[in-house]
Order: sequence, then C-alpha cells, then structure tokens
Amino acid sequence: MTESKIVTREQAVEQANAWRAVGESIVFTNGCFDIVHLGHIDYLEKARNLGQRMILGLNTDASVSRIKGPLRPVVNEYARARLMAALAFVDAVTLFDEPTPLALIEAVRPDILVKGDDYSISSIVGADFVLGNGGRVETVALVPGYSTTSLIARIKESF
Repeated sequence: MTESKIVTREQAVEQANAWRAVGESIVFTNGCFDIVHLGHIDYLEKARNLGQRMILGLNTDASVSRIKGPLRPVVNEYARARLMAALAFVDAVTLFDEPTPLALIEAVRPDILVKGDDYSISSIVGADFVLGNGGRVETVALVPGYSTTSLIARIKESF
C-alpha cells in the first residue's frame, strides 16, 4: 500500500487535479528526508494540517549528493520514498532530480507551499509562482535541536 503512494511527476499532477476537482486543497513540501527523525515527523504533520492533501517532493540520491556532499544520502531514495509514503499524513511522494523543486511545484500547482521556519517566505523556491496563482506560502515552526546533519555528527562522535 505505501508503495502505491510513490508516484511519477505526471501521476502527481493527475492526482492533484483530481483532488482539486473535488474541492480539496493541496499542500506541497519537499526535502531530502535522509534519516527520518522527530523534526521531520513534526514538520510534515504540521504542513499537512494546513490543507486536505499533501504531495511531498523528495530529492533523488544524486540531488542529495549535490546538495549535502558525496557521502550523502545515508538512506537510498527508494527507502526514503517508502518511509515518507508510510506516513499517514503524506498522500503522495514524487522524486525530483533538478537543483530546486520549482518545475515540480509549477506542474503540481499546490494551493499551499510549505517549508520550515528556517526559511523566509521570500527565499522559498516556488513562492512567487504559488502566490501568483492565488495560493498561500507558509512556514512552520521546527523542533529545536533536530537535524539530520547534527544526528549524523552525534553518531560519528559515538564511534
């Protein structure tokens, strides 16, 4: 069942259109979600609560490596996608390989674009597009002290 929530970009667009047709609002967020921790769960749950459906754009392995360095991701894209799809508040997961999720955002046309409060609205990729199409851009509070990078550092210090 969780694997069926992992969709192509084209399927994500079709699903978003179907949800929109029945009046459901679509939330979009994106990220690497390499080692899932409380910060991710809290963030995603808060994001989903802003609308009725949530599509999550997940960076491919190659994309994560370009952003985070050659030793990342720790968890491969298939496993990360399955983990994200297993969350009840994630309705669809789609991979993207571009440097930013802009093309995916433009294809899905979310009603609500969400990132963590470590971003300002003006720095969120796709914000202008979503706002220009009558949507909202929101930031949600992050749980202090939780990040994959700091978790990896603590693991490395332990061994």
